[in-house]
Amino acid sequence: MNPASFLSGWLPRLRHVVVVVGIGGAAAWGVVELLKPPVGKLSKHYVGMTMDQSQSVLDAAKTVDAAFEADWGQKQLQPAAKADDLTLVRRLSLALTGSIPSLQEIREIERLKIADMGQWWLSQLFADRRTSDYLAERLVRVYVGIENGPFLIYRRRRLVDWLSDALQQNRPYDQVVRSLINANGVWTTSPEVNFITVTNQMGNKGPDEAKLAARVSRAFLGVQMDCVQCHDGKLGSTWKQEDFHKLAAYFGQTDFSLNGLRDDPKEKYRFRYLGKMQEEVVPAMVPWKPELLPEKGTPRDRLAKWVTAKGNKPFARTIVNRMWALLFNRPLISPVDDIPLEGPFPPGLELLADDFIAHGCDLQHLIRVIAATRVFQQSSCSADPTHPVTPEAEAAWAAFPITRLRPEQMAGSVIQASSLGTIDADTHVLLRIKRDLDVANFVKRYGDSGEDTFDDAGGTIPQRLLLMNGNMISENTRVNPLLNAATRISMLAPDNATAVEAAYLSVFTRRPAAEEGAYFIKLLTGARKGRSRGDILSDLFWTLMNATEFSWNH
Repeated sequence: MNPASFLSGWLPRLRHVVVVVGIGGAAAWGVVELLKPPVGKLSKHYVGMTMDQSQSVLDAAKTVDAAFEADWGQKQLQPAAKADDLTLVRRLSLALTGSIPSLQEIREIERLKIADMGQWWLSQLFADRRTSDYLAERLVRVYVGIENGPFLIYRRRRLVDWLSDALQQNRPYDQVVRSLINANGVWTTSPEVNFITVTNQMGNKGPDEAKLAARVSRAFLGVQMDCVQCHDGKLGSTWKQEDFHKLAAYFGQTDFSLNGLRDDPKEKYRFRYLGKMQEEVVPAMVPWKPELLPEKGTPRDRLAKWVTAKGNKPFARTIVNRMWALLFNRPLISPVDDIPLEGPFPPGLELLADDFIAHGCDLQHLIRVIAATRVFQQSSCSADPTHPVTPEAEAAWAAFPITRLRPEQMAGSVIQASSLGTIDADTHVLLRIKRDLDVANFVKRYGDSGEDTFDDAGGTIPQRLLLMNGNMISENTRVNPLLNAATRISMLAPDNATAVEAAYLSVFTRRPAAEEGAYFIKLLTGARKGRSRGDILSDLFWTLMNATEFSWNH
């Protein structure tokens, strides 16, 4: 036999065998690791928090709470009681990682017995790469949307990774935004440039100035100026068509060359206004507070410094409103990117904006302050069943608002609930790749929420059917000793009560109520031939994941 033809026939088969063995080995390795007791990865100490910083967070939170309490008093609203620690852990994990906490993390949390659980858990999350990766993706959606853009000069993945690195290092947010607006270079080696190159349309000379003006005003200033791009606004509108295009003119010199993105002083921004016969050169002017605009520098550099100036309060209000929205799944002002330039504002917004500026645009500090407030730590339900939380109370933040999980949170939570161990940067790469593919596929079928408008849209019938009949939950709950938490619990739990408790903690981040526990313990105790303990626990996981409680934040 010809050796060349023999090798050509067997090499593809050999590659398949290697892949199968690799995946099987990774799965087996994962089982060995996950069957071990908690490894004590979590620290009892705050990470990156001094006593002064901790006190600063608490003082700011008290000030915000006082503003809300005064508002509740005027409206004669009784605020809800404080939520338990595991509920706070679940909220923070969903908001900052897009997933519920793992059973492994819950066991370690309860073992350590931390006094201030919210701030301690934030310390763990800020040190976890899952947080910066998730927040970077949410923010990049705001900056450049979800479109792929022109491939030759746009690399979305590099932009997300760059922003994730900046968030992991807790780089001041104003510095990050300035880098996005005034960056130069090549989109591969200077990833921040992708904020601008995404707007380029093939065949055009440079980026789309109008798109960039719309992005800057919405993403960084919370102002929807693009509504006057084509004509003046309607009666009562603050903005005129020329306001928008004078902002766009700051990108008029931006061009592409062999060295990447740069500014060409010879270039001018031209536009033909509605009702005019010819294009005209549009001067670059900011729509408000021109006194904050530096006199020297390139147009983009001057714009970047004006946007992030301490005196330009819309910049701070915008990121406060968005971080609030990420933590609560509902913004203080809706739509999240349409904030009035002048008040009155909801309680807490101006206070948080001022504190954000005073602390050097520190995003981690802002998140800590919001999480330390009574508003965030409240329960979503009333302690008195005869007086349930009213819509008026929830609208005034006198109770934590109940909101539907976004698609990526739903998928991430299903996958995490199906694993005893934490799926993080330390998890085997093959399992992480599988998780990412599963989440992407689910989000595509469930319906991508796009640029995170935080619309209060109800779930559709097809979405509910996808949860009940789709592969996401069924594949993660069926009996499978290598990849399934239900099967591992059935094998390892010393008794039925422990098995039911582990299932509830894995899925709901809480223990079962007495009635719930008794019902499922009875089912497990009465297991007959043909219906093993593993089968019943698999059904229990499937039931819990399809329950309304699982798909809502509360």
